[in-house]
Parts: sequence; C-alpha cells; structure tokens
Amino acid sequence: MAENEDIVIEDDLVETDVPLDEEDLPVPVPKLSWKPKTRIGRLIADGVITDIDTLIDSGLPIIEAEIVDLLLPELKNDLLLVGQSKGKFGGGQRRIFRQTQKKTKEGNKPHFGTAAVVGDENGHVGIGFGKSKETVPAREKAVRNAKKNIIKVRRGSGSWESNTTELHSIPYKVTGKAGSVHVTLFPAPKGTGLKIQGDCAKVLAMAGIKDVWSQTRGSTKSTINLIQACFNALKSLSEVKGGAQ
Repeated sequence: MAENEDIVIEDDLVETDVPLDEEDLPVPVPKLSWKPKTRIGRLIADGVITDIDTLIDSGLPIIEAEIVDLLLPELKNDLLLVGQSKGKFGGGQRRIFRQTQKKTKEGNKPHFGTAAVVGDENGHVGIGFGKSKETVPAREKAVRNAKKNIIKVRRGSGSWESNTTELHSIPYKVTGKAGSVHVTLFPAPKGTGLKIQGDCAKVLAMAGIKDVWSQTRGSTKSTINLIQACFNALKSLSEVKGGAQ
C-alpha cells in the first residue's frame, strides 16, 4: 500500500433528515410531580397505564387524586351549594359551605362541610364531600375525594324526538337512589337543556350532557342526597345489563 493512499472507511449512516412515523416514536413517560405510593401510581409512572378509561374499566380503586390530574389534565372542578346562611325565618342565601356546631365545655366548635364536582365535559365526572374545622381544608378534601370517585359516563341521543347522532344526552332512561330521594333521568332532544335542579345540572354538565329531562321523588330538600342520587343514576349508565345478546 502506498504511503500517500487515503484509507476510506464506509459506515452505514442513518439519514436523520428522513421523518419518522408517529408509531415509531417512543411513548413519552409523563413527569410525575408526586411520589406514587400505590401500585396504580407506579404503573402510571412506568408508562403501563396511559388512559383514564383503561383504569376505570379495570375496576381498580383510585386512591391518589394526583393520578386523575395526570391522566386528565383538562379536568375542571366546581363547588355545589349544599349549605345555607342564617336568615330570618330560615330564608338565608344558599352557599357552598354547610356549617354545624358541637357544644363542648370549652364552647361551640364549628365544622364546615362542602361538596365538589369534577369533570372534563367529555364523559368523565366525579363528586366528593369534605368536612373540616376550616373552610379551605374542607374544600380541598371535597375536590380530592371527587377526583378519587371519578366515573365514565355513557352518553347518547336516546330521545325518539331527535334524529341526531351527537352525544348530547343519555341513551335511555335511568334512575338513581340515595336515602329517600329518587332521581330519574330521561333522554331529551337537542336544544332542551338540563331540566333538573341546579346542582344536579352542574354534575350533568361536567359529564358532557347538555339535554335531559328529569323526575324527582322523596325528600328533595336534602341537597346532598339529591346530588348523590343523580350521580348514582349516571353510574347505572355504564352498568352491563344481563339478558340475551
């Protein structure tokens, strides 16, 4: 070999300018802002579970509220009017905190209870209740418990008066019960609106339901039971009914 002869080594180079398909790209593992303490949290940290529907369908309990924050970043929350301020002849204005007092030797010890609803307005909703000696911890407990109780809501257009395929209502009539309160929801045509009590309307709106008729029976003045009965009715939409297929 001559001294001035150049040695050329050819390598199999990969062209970096060629765009890759989205399927070939690795699935990014979400960054966790908290340290998972449960098996479900560790599965999400490892990228095994990346969808909230997969988690709900598995039937595994959600113990950490941060799991829902991670899988549903567009989640919204709101507080429900479950209390009433003091007024003449009991006519005080409704408010989000329900105050109770316990008489002790040291004096009256007040406690505050509140209810919250969370949802993405796209088929996922949850309600929760919280109680504490102060208003802010009670509100935070309610929101955290609502995230742990999130469910998937089956939507549809089950009204015979509607011929649209948009998921704006419910597919069929359902009934929920809590205490002595019964809430029955009926599918309604598009444009009807939410014909139900105001706090229940918030729950339905958070689930992405825009049109519904309703019927209530029992002691409907108990707002907490009324909200729970409405939530139980939404739960029954996802229950599998037996019978011949």
